[in-house]
Amino acid sequence: MAQRAEVVLNDEERETLERWARRPKSSQALAFRCRVVLAAAEGRSSTEIAAELGCTGSTVGKWRGRFARRGIDGLHDEPRPGKPRVISDEDVERVIVKTLEEQPANATHWSTRSMAAATGMSQSAISRIWRAFGLKPHQSEAFKLSPDPQFIDKVRDVVGLYLNPPEAAVVLCVDEKAQIQALDRSAPVLPLMPGVPARQTHDYVRNGTTNLYAALDVASGKVIAEMSPRHRAEEFRRFLNLIDASVPAHLDVHVVLDNSSTHKTPSIQRWLLRHPRFSLHFTPTYSSWLNLVERWFAELTTKWIKRGTHRSVRNLVASIRSWITDWNDKPKPFVWHKTADQILDSLAAYCQRINDSGHWPESASAWSNAATVRRMSSWVVRQLETETRIAGRPSHIVSPIQASPLA
Repeated sequence: MAQRAEVVLNDEERETLERWARRPKSSQALAFRCRVVLAAAEGRSSTEIAAELGCTGSTVGKWRGRFARRGIDGLHDEPRPGKPRVISDEDVERVIVKTLEEQPANATHWSTRSMAAATGMSQSAISRIWRAFGLKPHQSEAFKLSPDPQFIDKVRDVVGLYLNPPEAAVVLCVDEKAQIQALDRSAPVLPLMPGVPARQTHDYVRNGTTNLYAALDVASGKVIAEMSPRHRAEEFRRFLNLIDASVPAHLDVHVVLDNSSTHKTPSIQRWLLRHPRFSLHFTPTYSSWLNLVERWFAELTTKWIKRGTHRSVRNLVASIRSWITDWNDKPKPFVWHKTADQILDSLAAYCQRINDSGHWPESASAWSNAATVRRMSSWVVRQLETETRIAGRPSHIVSPIQASPLA
């Protein structure tokens, strides 16, 4: 007769087993094993424990023996080998290299079906590999880097105004939304109904345009606005006069604006000389995202203009003015969070990724097959294993990163 394994628990082990035994999220198998070990620690025989828990004596002996030899780790299931691997390291590397360095003959980018046909693998296998390595051939993003030689200085200047505005001064973000169209649909808009969204025709009738000048107060969120039929330096000068009349005379005015030619004409320069309390802070070229008033323009467009209908310019102007009045009754300032250093670090990291990339597919010469895969980070390995387990594959698949002697 086999000798009964003695179970001795310390305070930490007992607390852990009791918690697992009563925790609702514990699996029933693990909770059962914890109850077996807790009963065995009380000095009870395997027969008594089996009668109480409704199992066989051999089951009790198995788990008390496992705990006596391996402790709490012995209560978990042993890893199972599963089905032999079907996708090799070379197959994974071949798919990744082909995705990055080759182009299909009949398309500008790969799909899961075309890649599966080219490699002889299943579409689901291609999809799992792409997900694990973060490859999305169907997606394309646009970017524009500013060539402004004073980019860094301008970013620090504008962001400094947002995060640390000067005392006895007001910071205004100024820009114009030009050529706002008064659009009317060719048929009446059908209203929203249960189960059916609001519907409108895709075509429209143009009824003229107008231009909106806006100055967003960074601190309060209020907006100074003016509508104009034309977009010239003369209209911008009149808008500056409106700002000058609206801001208390004892406050300096710092204006953040873009590099439009209407902002730099001789007439504007002369106006600034006559109004020394005004200071202009220009954003870098192609960097309108630094101007907070652009966020306010987006709010106006999405909430009021985009789905609105206007049968005349007069109707459009009145509609926009009513929305601005409502906004100023309950203003909501936009809070800037990123520091200049964070913005520049993010841009530097982006430039590092695209450095010397050239135009695809010529960039393939900068990448060797092995280097392409080795540059993937280690988390990809765990993600690939997770995706493989979900798909019913064995969990011990090794990615090319692990297989590489240089990894």
